[in-house]
This record gives sequence, C-alpha cells and structure tokens, in this order.
Amino acid sequence: MSDESPSPEPLLPLHRIVEAVLFASQKPVSAKELSAIFKGAAEAAKENPDIAAFAKVKAPQLQEAIQKLELEYSETGRSFEVRESAAGWQLVTRADFAPWLRQLFPENRQARLSAPAMETLAIIAYRQPITRADMEAVRGVAVDGVMQTLLDRNLVRIAGRSEIAGRPLLYETTQYFMDHFGLKNLDDLPNASELRRIALPKANPPEEAPAEAQPAAEEQPAEPPASEPEPTEPAAPEESQP
Repeated sequence: MSDESPSPEPLLPLHRIVEAVLFASQKPVSAKELSAIFKGAAEAAKENPDIAAFAKVKAPQLQEAIQKLELEYSETGRSFEVRESAAGWQLVTRADFAPWLRQLFPENRQARLSAPAMETLAIIAYRQPITRADMEAVRGVAVDGVMQTLLDRNLVRIAGRSEIAGRPLLYETTQYFMDHFGLKNLDDLPNASELRRIALPKANPPEEAPAEAQPAAEEQPAEPPASEPEPTEPAAPEESQP
C-alpha cells in the first residue's frame, strides 16, 4: 500500500484569485497577462506551496475560472459582471446601475454622440478602413466636424493612406472603441455579415479630374519651369495692375 498522500488543494481556488486580479485592475486583463501574474507571484513566493501551485496555470483553466465567476454573478444577481473585450476580461458594473453611478462621478460624464456622429462611426466600424470621401458619399454631407469629434473621443484613428490617386487618409476604429462597446472583435457588431455585404455609394475616383487636365498642360508651350513655380503665381497680377 502506497504511503503517498494526494497533494493538498491550494488554500485559495483559482477563480477567486482571478476575481481579485480583475477587481484590482483598472483595465482589461488578457489571458497572457493573467498567466504572467501567476508566474510572477510563484517566483516571488517559492517557499509558499499555496502560491507556487499556480505557477503553470494554462489558458483553459483561466477560461474555466472566468466561466465560474460569470455563472456565480448571474445566479446571485450581483451588481457587476465579467466583460470580455478584445483586450481581455474586466469587472464592470451592470448597465442597470448607471443612473446612480453617474451621480457618483459627475465630472466623468461625457456628452452623448450626436446622431450624425453615430452614423459616421457605424459606417467606419462596418466598412473600415475607409476614406473620408467614401463616408461622405454614404451620408451625402460633409463629415469634417463629426470626424474631429470621433478622433477627439479616441473612437477612431488614422489607419494609413489609400493607394488610390491622391493617397487620401484611411480611418478605422480604435481599441477604446472595442472596449467601450464591449466587443471582442468586429464580428460581434450587430448583423455584421449582412451589413458588410450591402452595396453602399462610393466617392468618384479621383483619377478622372487629372486625366481631363492633362491636355491643357500639354497645350502650353514648352515651359517646364512654369509648373514648378505655381505657388508664386499671385505675383503676376501685381505686374499687370499698373
């Protein structure tokens, strides 16, 4: 008969430790970050078996711990829940309690986005990356003002430049957008697959205007330098005025 006894269970269950980490964190915590936290704690307290036991926690174990917390909070009607976003997991208060929490933090209250800003944000979210001209083609109006609002709120950002003529800027949503709306990825957007297939108006290709202007440039007598000093053209009227 073996004298070996089963290893004792850790003093604290895994899901309670995960809960404590999420509670203390002010931002979402990813599975990779949780693993690093458990490993770091084990290395800092090697002599404590209750802490060292979690040195090699795997992602499936963390997922199971999160599910335990979600089930517990749901069954007990807690005022908070675990929200998963693209950046990881975070403990957040449920939306039902927002009216009271707004009174607790009145200085953090932001003005709601206007209907035009929400429409523009939706266009970017479903069709990103997208140029400003294509947004205006869909909405039928200029979007300069609402785009500045979305950029200031850190909901969208510049993603680069398009390869079409003129190299216009491309815009896409930010990580803050994902966290703010509780999205793990863009496929979580409502009716994402259907709305992406809908044909939308697009801006006229910018190549057409330069193509029409080419003959005019060729008709001019051989004056290669004339095209370069275009910025100095305002000087010409000064000579003709007298």
